[in-house]
Amino acid sequence: MKPFNYIVLLATGITAIAAELPQPKFRAVDVDAAVSIGYGIAIADVDGDKRPDILLADQKTIQWYQNPTWKKHVIAENLTPQDNVCIAAADIDGDGKAEVAVGAGWNPGDTVNSGAVFYLIAPKDRTQKWEAVKLPHEPTVHRMHWVINPAGKHELIVKPLHGRGNKGNEGVGGKVLAYTVPANPKGEWKTTVVSDALHASHNFQPINWDKDPEHEMILGAKEGLFWFGQSTGAWKRRQLGTNWVGEVRDGKLPGGGRFIATIEPMHGVVAAVYTEPAGGKGLWNRTALDEALKDGHAVGVADFLGAGSDQVVVGWRGMSPKGVPGIKLFAPLDKEGKKWRATQVAAEEVAVEDLKVADLNGDGRPDIIAAGRQTKNLKVFFNELK
Repeated sequence: MKPFNYIVLLATGITAIAAELPQPKFRAVDVDAAVSIGYGIAIADVDGDKRPDILLADQKTIQWYQNPTWKKHVIAENLTPQDNVCIAAADIDGDGKAEVAVGAGWNPGDTVNSGAVFYLIAPKDRTQKWEAVKLPHEPTVHRMHWVINPAGKHELIVKPLHGRGNKGNEGVGGKVLAYTVPANPKGEWKTTVVSDALHASHNFQPINWDKDPEHEMILGAKEGLFWFGQSTGAWKRRQLGTNWVGEVRDGKLPGGGRFIATIEPMHGVVAAVYTEPAGGKGLWNRTALDEALKDGHAVGVADFLGAGSDQVVVGWRGMSPKGVPGIKLFAPLDKEGKKWRATQVAAEEVAVEDLKVADLNGDGRPDIIAAGRQTKNLKVFFNELK
């Protein structure tokens, strides 16, 4: 691993940005105190009331929590003998209600026969059980997102953790697949390969960094940090960093430049940010934010402080190595993203398995939604900064 460029924490009067930056203020609310593992969270309007709901892929159940009462509705259960592992939700047909896909069959040690992908067909009453349609899949299905292709249509992109037959993160690369949604979701879902060269790839994020309608992606793997784009029709990749990246999200600095927030390596101890080099070519500049996480497992990016630029929230589980779990917020103190201030948001309350960011109550401020593994809970940290 390359040497770190360590952050400089807040000093009085260090910059105008630092002097004007408020402290975050969050109010924790329990949504569910009986979560099994809380593998994956998605935020989308499930019932069409124009309010974002919380969806959760728990160990054996798929459920959504209805905003604002957070009433729990189990819509699928026991899809496979193994655990569920991920979920993607978005309104892909324009009717104002989310479509849902889930990943299951979770067994990272079985790189040949594990994994499953399902599309869930909603009944008229979306609080009842949904019909699960099984789709083709690669072993070790791990993360998924709905993305917009060059035709302006949604595709489902599904990424495995390992390549087929891998042992010790070695062998063929993991095959990331893009699924085309058929007119009849019970029909054939055709797939194309996005990438088949990377190993131990934990997470990815759809992005849109240009004026084209389609999404690009940033993806972390053992080989480093990568950008993927499909403006030419076929997916192409460009390497942005060489450290093993587990979690990845993008944001904007006070000076308007882009940054990418990561956890390194997979389930790692380091939170870092990458900033775009001059001219936009070559590897991005890396700055470590924290090197003492305990099993880092989630990153979120948004303007929590009303600064006109983004901050980073990082969640960790405290499993391996053992330690106190928690969430921290990192705020940039300069336009270049070289200096950051760290603030503890939560400790012990939630052992973060997954974390998402969304404005749940419509007050214009992003909130944090986190699912805890050992703590067995789902919590919302409402942003109450005035």
